[in-house]
Amino acid sequence: MKNFLKTHNPLRTILIIAIMSIAPVSNGQPIKPSSSGYAPVNGIKVYYEVYGQGQPVILLHGAFYTINMNWGQLIPELSKTRKVIAIEMQGHGHTPYSDRKFDIKTLAKDVEKLMDYLKIDSADVAGYSMGGTVAYQFAVQSPGRLRKLVIISSTYKSDGWLPIGNDALKDFKPEFFDNTPMKIEYDSVAPDKNNWRKFVTQMIAHAGEKFNIGDTNIAKIAAPVLIIAGDNDGTDKTELMKTYHLLGGGVFADMQPMPKSQLAIVPAQGHVSLMMETTTILNYLNGFLK
Repeated sequence: MKNFLKTHNPLRTILIIAIMSIAPVSNGQPIKPSSSGYAPVNGIKVYYEVYGQGQPVILLHGAFYTINMNWGQLIPELSKTRKVIAIEMQGHGHTPYSDRKFDIKTLAKDVEKLMDYLKIDSADVAGYSMGGTVAYQFAVQSPGRLRKLVIISSTYKSDGWLPIGNDALKDFKPEFFDNTPMKIEYDSVAPDKNNWRKFVTQMIAHAGEKFNIGDTNIAKIAAPVLIIAGDNDGTDKTELMKTYHLLGGGVFADMQPMPKSQLAIVPAQGHVSLMMETTTILNYLNGFLK
């Protein structure tokens, strides 16, 4: 395993968060959701967990992750003042594998249908990595359901990543992911563990597909947007600044009004390590969402 990780650095970074993740903890004790279940959406059933009370915020995880792996450190604090709704997207975690086309437009529609199921008119939405792309798509498809948008280490188009990021899973085989912490997590919660290789194959194929939600669509997002990125997280910072300009940012705020959207670049952080900066991210979230 050690030699494998040395020769497959992209996978090595993906695995770090799986190794270091823990269950949601508050005051040293694990916390449980106030409710959880499956919502029937667009031909599949999507698993969700609800924590806390207040204005709803929906959390969308990154590729291969579960609620616990992605948001376990943030949920206890965020749920003290908010109603936190965390979901596991198609094939991830508790949500069953499906042969349905894995597509960001469909995944964004799943979020809207989940809101219908839970009788939520509108919500703040936060997405990390792949979840951030889905969150962008949700903002474009369902603008009336969105209050504020938080994008963490993500982009709305393939060219928003550095080339090495787009090629991270190129030539990977499903068996490369066997005997990894991600597989252990999957086995602990997946309703049918026999679908592991099918799921990984689906995700590798999805990672190789080019995507672009469109500059014009991003510029039309009316909701305030907070973009959080690590200075070395794989996002192309030139493209990231272009995105911020599309959202009305990057102005001389001493000479004109402060834009409603915000951009935060966290120093000395990569794609995976950024998500581990719990206090930093929580401070940004609380300040922006309030």
